[in-house]
Amino acid sequence: MQGSAVAHPNVALVKYWGKRKAAGNLPAAGSLSLTLGRLSTRTTVRLDSAAGEDRLNLNGRENRRDLGRVRDCLAPLRERAGNADAAAVESINDFPTGAGLASSASGMAALALSAAAALGVDHDRELVARAAMAGSGSAPRSLFGGVVALSINEAGEWRCRSLLGPDEWPLKVAVAVTDGGAKALDSRSAMERTRRSSPFYSAWLRGQDADLDDACRAVEQRDFEQLSELSERNCLKMHAAAMSARPPALYFNGATVECIHRIRALARAGSPVFFTVDAGPQVKAVCLPEALDEVTGALRQTPGVLRVLTAELGAGARLA
Repeated sequence: MQGSAVAHPNVALVKYWGKRKAAGNLPAAGSLSLTLGRLSTRTTVRLDSAAGEDRLNLNGRENRRDLGRVRDCLAPLRERAGNADAAAVESINDFPTGAGLASSASGMAALALSAAAALGVDHDRELVARAAMAGSGSAPRSLFGGVVALSINEAGEWRCRSLLGPDEWPLKVAVAVTDGGAKALDSRSAMERTRRSSPFYSAWLRGQDADLDDACRAVEQRDFEQLSELSERNCLKMHAAAMSARPPALYFNGATVECIHRIRALARAGSPVFFTVDAGPQVKAVCLPEALDEVTGALRQTPGVLRVLTAELGAGARLA
């Protein structure tokens, strides 16, 4: 009654920001992401009928704060398996946790797959995706490799799929870590604050379907220039909505802004690179392979950057 899985975080190029009202944890709009190799979450789930309650050990420490999300993820799997045994969950990230690097996405993807294996229902990948979604709205994307699209229709029906595998368009990502600590405001709280109080939120939401369609088309055509423009614009629109919430959900620090300026300067000089920033202060520079060394070197020289992580596109979650 045990399962282990490995999943990788993902970087959103077309963001989702906010949940659908009265729809559980379903995102308000679709999204597009890159699954990152090298960075990973490894999770093991052990079931114990004699244990009194679920337990979560994250990066070597007991974590009770996130037990609610763990149970949300486990619920559909337990229901399908007809098994309510307590779960002991051990999870380790080899990259900063809760810092805007999608550790919740990789964590919930790895949890869903490992728990499904422990419960004997891992053959049902649709169920695994639904369980991952219950824990994190971006987690289903980490179940897939390469460039991944999560689409949602007006009825709330959703589908997650790889548009291109990791080797079909070998993009590279350099991550400028500007703060290694956990962010003060978690994404879920910031999304709800933005939805309730930002005057720009409705406009943000109205443009999402068109941005996703255009970005998917750019990916299918391997149009790096078009994907660059769409991704940067979508990123800044999301953060504009978040910053206009009351009180503001402001994730940028000074080094975040300096990295954005550095990346845009490289692009103006002809380097194939663009930026994106999720709910945190870390900056992701997406580039073609020939530009990775130049981009990495430029980010390392940017004041306030603690370190730069590099990754290629990676595979989806898998049993370990």
